[in-house]
Amino acid sequence: MVYLECGPCTIRSWRDSDKETLPLHANNRKIWINLRDQFPHPYTDADAERWLEHITAITPGTSFAIDVNGEAVGGIGLVLQQDVERCSAEVGYWLSEQHWGRGIATAALEIITEYAFKHLNLTRVYAVPFANNDASIRVLEKAGYTCEGRLRRSALKNGEVLDQLMYAKI
Repeated sequence: MVYLECGPCTIRSWRDSDKETLPLHANNRKIWINLRDQFPHPYTDADAERWLEHITAITPGTSFAIDVNGEAVGGIGLVLQQDVERCSAEVGYWLSEQHWGRGIATAALEIITEYAFKHLNLTRVYAVPFANNDASIRVLEKAGYTCEGRLRRSALKNGEVLDQLMYAKI
């Protein structure tokens, strides 16, 4: 069980009770448009139940709720890499639109990055936002991530070929 305080929010393990409110926060096209296609839209009660069953079975825990005032209003997680890249993880996150612009995503990213270095023995955490996702780019830069390059025409989202940026913190 992970419980990390980070100012405006808490990063904690997902719990079964989150399925009640998860669809309320996750079912938003503005969130979906900036995430990988595995994040469903529309986001239903069944999606929340399926996600929680899947994620709570994984050890060590690498996916966490962003909790504000006792409610999961977003998610943040690490995808641990394998083989020669086992010292690295990709980080991803999303936050309910009603909580945008309050520094919550930045605080969550800072604390999960610190957790990754201290508890998972990683030497590198990286993110690959779409190049047009200005809000996520600001979050990464505020959290001390550095842009290492542009991956031209590397993603297909909603029928559009997009560039991605490689951001990392070491």
